[in-house]
Amino acid sequence: MSGDVIDSPDRSVADHVRRYLATDGRDGYLEGGVPNLVLTVTGRRTGRRHRTGLFFGTDGDRYVVVASGSAITHTHPSWYLNLTANPAVEVQIKSERFAATARTAAGDERARLWQLMTTLAPVYDSYAAASRREIPVVVLER
Repeated sequence: MSGDVIDSPDRSVADHVRRYLATDGRDGYLEGGVPNLVLTVTGRRTGRRHRTGLFFGTDGDRYVVVASGSAITHTHPSWYLNLTANPAVEVQIKSERFAATARTAAGDERARLWQLMTTLAPVYDSYAAASRREIPVVVLER
């Protein structure tokens, strides 16, 4: 993951990502008591790379993230809009970095993965209750 990357505009997320990257996840992997990864996406309009930190779960050899945003919002976060336009992403989990393809889960798969993620991070249930949108669940595959 080299080259210029734009960190999240949310200062707390940007600070978390910098700590995570500087320590290969020793500081930040279990942020909020939940495993975290660093996701880098390509901007849908600019082509520039953008990076954020996210809670994640695993489903077999796949990784699962939730596009809730850093606060309760009624719009999808920019990183999610970017990966729907450009599903080739970069992931870092602790010191391991790899390329992945992102896709949005739907139907029964989404329901199952939503349950997985709300078990890991119950806050997602309160986000969903307060939002007018269905919060996307994203699958990352190597």
